Amino acid sequence: MDPIQLERSYYLAPEATATKPYALLRRALVDTDLVAIVRFTLRKRTRLGALRVRDDVLTLQRLLWDDEVRQPDFETNPKDDVNDSEVKMASQLVQSLSGDFTPQDFTDEYAEQLDQLVEAKLEQGDAVNTEATFGEDVDRDSGEVIDLMEALRQSVDRARGGGPAKKTGAKKPTAKKTSAKKTTAKKAGAKKSAGTKKSASRSTGRRAS
Repeated sequence: MDPIQLERSYYLAPEATATKPYALLRRALVDTDLVAIVRFTLRKRTRLGALRVRDDVLTLQRLLWDDEVRQPDFETNPKDDVNDSEVKMASQLVQSLSGDFTPQDFTDEYAEQLDQLVEAKLEQGDAVNTEATFGEDVDRDSGEVIDLMEALRQSVDRARGGGPAKKTGAKKPTAKKTSAKKTTAKKAGAKKSAGTKKSASRSTGRRAS
């Protein structure tokens, strides 16, 4: 089952007269380690779904029909081919950042800031300064071209806890003194690779996700 077909999830509760069939189906799915593909009606429409067990409860995962899944209408540019060094460095970065997924570690920052804004508005009214309270959005695309290998080296080094990666073989510029002015050498700033964020889905009502 391709995850691209997955939509919303719902917890299924048994009716008072169907507790035994509910428990029997749940046990059968657990013992066989299978997922049941079903058709069900929701808001007067027939839909496709996956019936599975989560924490001893039956859940219904709504699925897209096959013709609802769009196919990519573009081709990968041959110029986007990467070399072996880049692949090796990227693999090291992925391995250094790997671990178990814990949903509790991720929060919806937008929703949290919205709640804070609502509370601030209730306390201070229209006088609240949103820019001073929440700061400016500085996560913007600078349009600079990134040195991919250098960015990967820095990311791997930071993931290992070693701080920014350093280039080898580079000489530090020295400042020359003159009778009239003194010139100071500027340090070349290392470019930072763009970070990625994971977002976590929110549950509302009886929905599982």
